[in-house]
Amino acid sequence: MALLVVAVWGTNFVVIHEGLAEFSPLTLGALRIFFASVPLLPFLPWPDVRPLTVISYGLLSGALQFGLMLYAMNGHVSPGLASTLLQMQALFTAVIAALAGNERLDRRDVLGLIISGFGIAVISGHVANGDASILGIACVLGAALAWACANIIVRRARPARAISLVAWSNLFAIPPLVAATLLVDGPDRVLRSIVHASWGGWMVVLWQALANALFGYSVWNWLLARHPASRIAPLALLVPAFGLGASAWYLSEPLQPWKIIAALAIVGGLFLGMTRPRLTTQSAAAAPAASRGKPAS
Repeated sequence: MALLVVAVWGTNFVVIHEGLAEFSPLTLGALRIFFASVPLLPFLPWPDVRPLTVISYGLLSGALQFGLMLYAMNGHVSPGLASTLLQMQALFTAVIAALAGNERLDRRDVLGLIISGFGIAVISGHVANGDASILGIACVLGAALAWACANIIVRRARPARAISLVAWSNLFAIPPLVAATLLVDGPDRVLRSIVHASWGGWMVVLWQALANALFGYSVWNWLLARHPASRIAPLALLVPAFGLGASAWYLSEPLQPWKIIAALAIVGGLFLGMTRPRLTTQSAAAAPAASRGKPAS
């Protein structure tokens, strides 16, 4: 299930690219959130978490994360690079958890941050190539930070019904997205794009709502709530592979050496920070038991 979610998320950047040809970023985001929430609310109970958790998760994951990412992908960053940069959410999650006092950063985490930072620097050094701009990089990293904050909320709340949390939280993301859409695009442009959208554009909206939002985040949150994060989170490192591969195949996005180096650096840094040698962990756990079994000298 985790691999299927990763495949949906990775190839979704190509789907977003197609949707932005018919809708503005904020309009696409508002439509995505609407269809991932309102039609399902009569069939889903309120999630078994505090109301503040539902509201904050919706604003972070639904409005801020996808608002920033869709804006960045509207000519400011290529789909393949967006899929790579967004995975910084993994290390952002670790840093936020450490700052909140829930977890501790060790040398592997710090080294992973440095290596991933090198990958971001490589991308930033090639903004003149047109694959990304400084604004686009900043927006995608902001989206990754919002996703990381949403991850912390899910890990603390541990909802029993993940799909209820996703659907009901999206309800609170609709007002800010709609307000921003009307303010930036204007009612006339929004209405024209909705009325004149092709069936392909509406298929993009439905895929965003049903596959990427409801299926993807519901299954991912369900997995995080029931399995160790150290076994689930590293699978997200496959998202750039699907993203870069789909972009190269469908959009003919070139895979220059610098792009491959940057992707390997970011994914390598994430892998280093998110994995731990299992033997060391088992040995550390076995040591106290062994010492308790020895007779006192």
